Amino acid sequence: MNTAERPEDVPRLFVEHWNARRADLMAALFEEDADFVNVVGLWWENRADIFAAHDYGLKVIFKDSTLKMGRVKVRQLAENAAVVHVRMRLSGQTAHGGQGGTRQTVFSFVVRKSEAGWLCVSAQNTDIVPGAETYIRTESGELVPADYRKK
Repeated sequence: MNTAERPEDVPRLFVEHWNARRADLMAALFEEDADFVNVVGLWWENRADIFAAHDYGLKVIFKDSTLKMGRVKVRQLAENAAVVHVRMRLSGQTAHGGQGGTRQTVFSFVVRKSEAGWLCVSAQNTDIVPGAETYIRTESGELVPADYRKK
């Protein structure tokens, strides 16, 4: 079943379909004109592009990966709108010049209730970088984690 009956069902189904490598069912969780921003700022602005990006990703970048949900927080904005934040854990990413280690992210889903159930209007995935508060761009153009807190 691909119907989200509650706001938190959207990320649960997203993870289920990710692990089944079903980009078509993942994309069906999004409204036709939905937005999706990934961890490096790539921005897809409709369901077809969200499908294409995830179809490619699940075949090449994440073909042996496992996505798991952690903490879930739902903030109901209105009877038919909510923001769902989810901590995610990704393992098994395809190595690219090195070992593909486990990553942790915070996923934000803005969802809206329709006659068909809850659908995602906008999603953003943000990597958790341990020990960092922000990034800084070096003179060579490299983006590196930075921590300004006093130790």
